[in-house]
Amino acid sequence: MVKKSSISGTAQAWEDGELGRSDQHAKKAPAELERQIDDALGLQAISIRLPKATIETYKNLAEIHGVGYQPLMRDAICRWAESELKMLLIGAVESQREHSKKKTAAAKEVEHQDEPPMKKAA
Repeated sequence: MVKKSSISGTAQAWEDGELGRSDQHAKKAPAELERQIDDALGLQAISIRLPKATIETYKNLAEIHGVGYQPLMRDAICRWAESELKMLLIGAVESQREHSKKKTAAAKEVEHQDEPPMKKAA
């Protein structure tokens, strides 16, 4: 069995960005690889104009949370869209229930109107 050696403190140096973040070590991924990654993650690039103040807010929030601001924006948009859709669907279901209740009540009222009047006991 071959024993792997490691340099002391390397993991933390990667985490802190001391290693691997320089232009010297970075290169653009091939377009095909980018496409494959986007397809695998179900992502599509878009262009959007946002107020500078909003972008700065996201950058500050992202720094606090230790993430990138674009993934943070993506997460916020996805959460909002999912929540909004749920709210709309819940509203539609409640509206349908109310409509059904009114329809049932109206049918019962018509049913009672068609019944002959009851004779009073003497």
